[in-house]
Amino acid sequence: MSDSYLDVMSRKSDIMKEALKLDYDQYELEGIAFDYEKMMQDSGYSLDDVRKIQMENSVGNTPLIELTRLSAYARKFSAEGYGARIFLKDEAANISGSFKARRAAMSIHQAKKLGYKGVAAATSGNYGAAVAALAARAGLKCIIVQECYDSGGIGQPEIIEKARACEAYGAEVIQLSVGPELFYEFLKILEETKYFNASLYSPYGIMGIETLGYEIASEMMNREHKYPDMVICTNAGGGNLTGTARGLIKAGAKQTTIVAASVDLSGLHMASDHDFNQKSFTTGHTGFGIPFSTFPDRSDVPRSAARPMRYMDQYVLVNQGSVFFITETLALLEGLERGPAGNISLAAAFSLAQTMKKDQIIVVQESEYTGAGKHMKAQVSFAFDRGIKIMLGDPLNEKPGKNIIFPSSGALLKHKDLPLDQLRVSYIKHFIDQPLSDHDISFLAEELNTTSTRILELKEGIDESKK
Repeated sequence: MSDSYLDVMSRKSDIMKEALKLDYDQYELEGIAFDYEKMMQDSGYSLDDVRKIQMENSVGNTPLIELTRLSAYARKFSAEGYGARIFLKDEAANISGSFKARRAAMSIHQAKKLGYKGVAAATSGNYGAAVAALAARAGLKCIIVQECYDSGGIGQPEIIEKARACEAYGAEVIQLSVGPELFYEFLKILEETKYFNASLYSPYGIMGIETLGYEIASEMMNREHKYPDMVICTNAGGGNLTGTARGLIKAGAKQTTIVAASVDLSGLHMASDHDFNQKSFTTGHTGFGIPFSTFPDRSDVPRSAARPMRYMDQYVLVNQGSVFFITETLALLEGLERGPAGNISLAAAFSLAQTMKKDQIIVVQESEYTGAGKHMKAQVSFAFDRGIKIMLGDPLNEKPGKNIIFPSSGALLKHKDLPLDQLRVSYIKHFIDQPLSDHDISFLAEELNTTSTRILELKEGIDESKK
């Protein structure tokens, strides 16, 4: 068969079906809708099954740590009676050093069950190391495809560190420059090797994170006799938030506020050869968080199981300098050196805690290992070498790609709210030029965590703006 770009892309549905043994067509409904819950249920695994599989692989049951000194620091800048208690679910304790091991454990288990000889994943992040580690335990071959370099051959230190980790676990790492070839090359690899697609966006990847939300809710109830008031999830492709929220709901924590947090990289384009190395975060930023929230099926499977807008109650943004600041603060006050990417939600928690009462509880639902290229010092040095100015001041004045502004005081570390209706409008615009039935409107209401009436109001606003 031809391996031209157009021919390979024309075969993507067949390639994906063979690489997952999952027929997505059976979940398609009339119009734009599909049966999301049936897709998740048909996996054949219960929550107890997932927990057992993870425990057998040194995954899960990670510590839930109260950050008492960090909470006290936030209260210095809070009104009397305010300053919520901040807890951290320390996912760095997992076998590969991040919560992504929960996803990988299920993908690798499924690949082994179906008789695949190897697995492949397209990822520049912690998931690659997780897949490589779990594949090693299962005796499966592993290929990780990374988007790593710009056209000058300059690679992000964080991505290069993760490639080192993947290779340490025995995986073959294929590194590409930024651009559209990533998905094309990944499809060719799947077709040639007949490996399992260990996608971040399959049902197996999402159900693996449900245990994280379930553990948070259960342990908090046991310790504090209440569910957390708020759980903050770093948001990129949406699977982290989706799985955590589903797990919280399954545990009974249906009233917990689910907050998405991303680094604000407004103005930088993730597919731009120039902009690629002007950022200091390779995940958890708006370049992924917003497009995957507003159109989740842009992923490497026909229907993504990561649907963050279904569960999101609030979306907040923090700047790069604030995340680096809270990374240092966590180490100095709590003796925990983590991140920095996993500390995006911690920076948001520090700001949001000041808006909540002292007896309320915020849980930051994940941390990650740090070291080498993942360390904040490597990232800041890389930015400096690219001509990015490193400054102290008001982080809300940061201009991505131009400077990184550390808060000159913890009092200046503040989040920004991203209106959910803004995201909903972007989502609806994908379907605005086609007639939408009542069934479509109901699907969008469920998909976007709102009412059918509100969907019709937003659609009417879009139509009016086009006149």
